[in-house]
Amino acid sequence: MPPLHLLILAHAPERRDALLHALRGAGYHAVPAPDGPAAAEAIGVPGFDALVVDLGWPELELRRLREALAPSGDAEPDSLDAAERRHIALTLRHTGGNRRRAAQLLGISRSTLLHKVRKYGLDES
Repeated sequence: MPPLHLLILAHAPERRDALLHALRGAGYHAVPAPDGPAAAEAIGVPGFDALVVDLGWPELELRRLREALAPSGDAEPDSLDAAERRHIALTLRHTGGNRRRAAQLLGISRSTLLHKVRKYGLDES
């Protein structure tokens, strides 16, 4: 199973570096976010399994963070294409890019998966 992909948001550079070092040493794929807006943008991109947040961040508002991360009943649902793209990207990451195995897990033929990979521009990821 491939390592988890973690997004790290820590205010103090030494804390961020320590987190990165510890998590990468444990076999995780950890990526730092330079600031809150960058983390907020990255959260919306498929590919991260978890967000690691330094709760000592001075400007961090936990209530707003919870609201941003929790799905809202008022939010418009994703289109079927967006949901399919995200699911295929996650499955490919889970299989380490093995398209034959991903197609098996998705219950589709390999040629159908290759068509969808091209359609959604996932061949670069």
